[in-house]
Amino acid sequence: MIVANGTLVAVTDGEKLRLFRNKGHEPKIELIELREPALQVASTGSGGRHRSSTANHDDSRLREDDFAAAVAEYLNREALTGAFEHVVVIADPRTLGELRRHVQASLKAKLVGEIDKDLAKHSVEAIENTLAAA
Repeated sequence: MIVANGTLVAVTDGEKLRLFRNKGHEPKIELIELREPALQVASTGSGGRHRSSTANHDDSRLREDDFAAAVAEYLNREALTGAFEHVVVIADPRTLGELRRHVQASLKAKLVGEIDKDLAKHSVEAIENTLAAA
């Protein structure tokens, strides 16, 4: 994947959000880690979602879904303020699916790539290599 200079790279796993800015010039990828943003994670509570009798009632999964929604809210807000021109999102498949449910048009317009991999606890080099190979 070619990642333009200045592109924001958001790496999340449902518990942690890591943000990077690409300072490399095409085709080189050189990610600089940014400060972790303060997210406003809202709890959906027991009545927040419709569940079937076969659904997994795992509280940790609900917390991860709430975190993914908070990440999407943050990225939506930043897209509206013009904080970035392009963004790539890297998340495990389940978290990526939950994020997609909350993406607004302003963020979708700036989204240049999605990678369904769990890299939140990996090194910057591993993230750069994954982006280069995508």
